Amino acid sequence: MNLKTILIKKSSIVTFLFLSLILFFCIGTMQSKAPISDIDAFIETSYQCATKSDVNLNELVVYSSGKVLAEDVAKVLCSDDTISKQYGTVTSYWGYKTSDTIEFLGKGIADLILAKENLINAFMAESTYNYQAVVGFPNYTAYLISSTEKPRVEKSYFLDKRIGLLDYPTSRSGHILPKQLFKKLDINLENLNIVYASSHFELRELLASGQVDLISSYWQDSDQAKFSANYITPISDNISGSRWYLKMENENTDLLCAVQLRLTELARSQNSHYFNHVESFWECDAEKQIKRSTGENNAAN
Repeated sequence: MNLKTILIKKSSIVTFLFLSLILFFCIGTMQSKAPISDIDAFIETSYQCATKSDVNLNELVVYSSGKVLAEDVAKVLCSDDTISKQYGTVTSYWGYKTSDTIEFLGKGIADLILAKENLINAFMAESTYNYQAVVGFPNYTAYLISSTEKPRVEKSYFLDKRIGLLDYPTSRSGHILPKQLFKKLDINLENLNIVYASSHFELRELLASGQVDLISSYWQDSDQAKFSANYITPISDNISGSRWYLKMENENTDLLCAVQLRLTELARSQNSHYFNHVESFWECDAEKQIKRSTGENNAAN
């Protein structure tokens, strides 16, 4: 065996040992690494605040759609005295897709979650995790709204229009329903001039300033001041409003009443006729005796 052959074999052995060492290290690292939790994937879309308690280590987990709402809800909950007695922090997550809601709802991750009633029923969340509706918003109709003419539901009508939509994929009236309409009319979205806004208020500002020709949204009484009810066209009616659901594993009526009060106050503080019509599902009195708003006795504390 010549020297060249010996060197080649030694080189092969060294390479094999080196690769084996790397593989061994990688396997060891993978085995020692803790598994990723269901919430870890949402860590960048979360907001956390501390309650008034300095010693309580319990965490109240909240899920909703949209960053602004998630932060506002967390702040009002953190400021509540009753919640401070039971939790040290409130962590509020948000998502923009139905699949995000399903991730939290299907596994019962959230203590408090904003969701559609049909999703709650589909996952049997009331019986599985004892989610109870706390507050909810009314059913509504989605409209195409213009400032100069009544919108027509025709393919040719939209092709030369500047259309205002919401950039929240979870918004039914501002995103989902108009895009479903365009698909039904066989319109390629790339052929449309779509201007995205961050809120329904901003959509109305775009329309009032002439930056878009029409928007997709709900109609409210205050819109009469800037627009004409003659220039709206319904595209879907009786759309179910979202509801806030609280996980009631125990008869924690103090918590339920505190959450309902804070969510109701937050909704009514919004500059929106629709959100001002929030409905409370429980009647709480001073002694925290509560019952469903339908009159059915539920629990006493």
